[in-house]
Formats: sequence, structure tokens, C-alpha cells
Amino acid sequence: MRRLKRKELVSAAGRVELPPYDVVALVLQGGGALGAYQAGVYEGLHEAGIRPNWVAGISIGALNAAIIAGSPESQRVDRLREFWETICANPVEWPVNEGLTEGMPFTMDLRSVHNIAAATRALMMGQNGFFKPRFPPPFLSLFSGDAATSFYDTSPLRDTLERLVDFDRLNSGDVRVSVGAVNIRSGNLVYFDTAQRRLRAEHFMASGALPPGFPAIEIDGEYYWDGGVVSNTPLTRILTDEPRRDTLTFQVDLWSAKGRLPYDLMEVASRQKDIQYSSRTRAITTHMQHMQKMRRALQTMMEKLPKAARNHPDIKAIAHLASHKAYNIVHLIYQSKAFEGHSKDYEFGLDAMREHWQSGLDDIRRTLADPCRLDPPAQELGFVTHDVHREHHV
Repeated sequence: MRRLKRKELVSAAGRVELPPYDVVALVLQGGGALGAYQAGVYEGLHEAGIRPNWVAGISIGALNAAIIAGSPESQRVDRLREFWETICANPVEWPVNEGLTEGMPFTMDLRSVHNIAAATRALMMGQNGFFKPRFPPPFLSLFSGDAATSFYDTSPLRDTLERLVDFDRLNSGDVRVSVGAVNIRSGNLVYFDTAQRRLRAEHFMASGALPPGFPAIEIDGEYYWDGGVVSNTPLTRILTDEPRRDTLTFQVDLWSAKGRLPYDLMEVASRQKDIQYSSRTRAITTHMQHMQKMRRALQTMMEKLPKAARNHPDIKAIAHLASHKAYNIVHLIYQSKAFEGHSKDYEFGLDAMREHWQSGLDDIRRTLADPCRLDPPAQELGFVTHDVHREHHV
């Protein structure tokens, strides 16, 4: 892959001109209400003229992936906004709004109360177009099945997906879509992929069926839970795809593995959730760096072999392993606010949603302000990651 100069990467219109990657992937982690951050990141990519040709998601990331891939290109951002405005709509308007709290010395406390109220509303009343509480609750149910194994009914989500997502478009092949879920019987993470099968609303619902809140989803006689039960990111799906291709990946995480020592029980709960659901993206990328070094070493060794020896079947197999491709991962991680607690992933208030969205938009704009972050890695490395929240690139 030719390494483009910085000035070649930004067009006169301010749009980003990407180097010629074979794959431009958008990878979306699970995280409930925090998923509006991913929508903001996508808006920033869209305004820069970047169109991913592969979108992979887990849980809420899978729902965002469905909206993106199942909408006309010109309507993707509007459809995302409609989805998030729908599922975060307040049945009762909260009296403390953004305008009232601006400039007050106790704004943070008011925001905390506001977010807790949104989370409590979600638990008690459900969310419009997403889920609704079961009555009676599962521990009082006289029946087995969904009524006895989950607190909420997610049939409203099916209606929302079928209204907002064009599944013919999603399965057309224009954009590859992969979403992860866990097979309850085997305990294995599986991927529903448009490269292999036609995806329907239930595949995306299965990816987000987090127990015990949401019921298992039946697909072709098997039952599935949220992919985040096993792994909260589909990044490995992208990086291990065969045949290997030059790939630019925008990895959008909603939980930070790094954080401060908790100072009370509420912070303990929040920190535990951060660690539990963080995607281990950096561990995956470190492993990928080691693999790229190994491939480079194999490639160097192959070049030293006599030409006659290279035709041996074993040597040809090694040559395949040594195939050298370029991987660039642009990593964005939502940074929690001080007033957000352990319930931040189910605080579906409109104000919180809009703040998450704006954070994602701001972060991707900052990232794209330095077009060198989109350059393919040096040939001797073959792999690079960038994170706008870290001082150094690795």
C-alpha cells in the first residue's frame, strides 16, 4: 500500500480522502445507553465522507450497526437520531433541564439526580420503542419461558427495528454486517454475518439480549443471549478475517479498562462494570502487533530460501501465514463524566443521550483533525493504533 502524504488526505472541501484500504471497518462495543456516543462518532465519520464497508457490533453496537447498514446513505445520521430520540423519549418531562442547571455551582449534583431519575424510570417503566416491564415480574410468574426468565419484554424493539431498518438494503452486500451473540446451550460466541446468511431483526435483538433483564432470542431452533456475556467487542472478527486485507478500523468502545481507585460503594459498582465490560481492545491490539512481527520475520526468512524450495507444500503454507497486510486501528473510548454512576448504561434520558452523542462527535473530529492518524503503518511494522485520549501512539 502506498503511503500517502498528509496533504493528499484532506480534500479542498474539508472531507478526508482515505488511503486505499481494502476494508474500512466500524467496530461498535456494547454499553446500553452509552451507545449514543457511537452514533456521534458515526456522524463525524459521515460528515468527513468516510463510509465504512464493514460494520460489526455487539449489543447496543449491533443495534447501531443495523440502523447504519439498513438506511440509505444520505439518511443514516437522521435514522440514528430518530432511533435514539425514540428510545430515550421521556414519558414525563423532568423539571430540571440543561438550561436551568447551566452556571449553577451545584450543577453536578443536579445532573447526578437527573441521571438517577432517568435510570429509575427505565427500571420501573421501561423505554419507549425498546423494552417494557413484565407483569407479573418473573419471580411471581406462573409460567415458564420468557415470562419466568426475564424482567422485560423486548417486543417493542422488534417494532422499532422493523420500522427504521431496511433489511433488504442491510443484506444487499453494499456494507458487510457482523453481530455477535452467545449460544446459550454451547456457551460459545457466534457471529451472524451478512457474508454468510441473511440477517433479520431477531439477529440484532439476540446480540442485545442481556440476561436477566432481556429474554433469550430464538433463531432457527437455538437460543441466544447478548454477545457481551462472552466478549464485548467484535474487533477480533475483523482482525482475523481471511483472506487478510489492508484494513482501517474505527474501534468505538463505551467502557474504559483504565480508571481510578473507587472511594465509595457506588464507585466500586461503577468501576467493576467498567472492568467487566471493557473490550480488552488494547490486549487484542498488542497480540496483533506480535503476530505482525512474526509474519514479518517469516516473510524475511522466506525471501532467503532457494526458489526451488519455495514450491514445497509446507513452505507454501508458511508463505500464506507470512502474508503481510497493513492494519490501522483508530481507537475511541467514551470518557465517563464525574456525575455518572454505575447506572450510566441504562440512564436513557434525552439530556444524557445528547451529551454522549456530542462527546462521540467531538472525539472523532479531534481524531480526524490529524489526518496522519489514518496513514497505513510503516511496512516494517504492518500494524499501528491511535487513541486521541492517549498522549502517545503505539
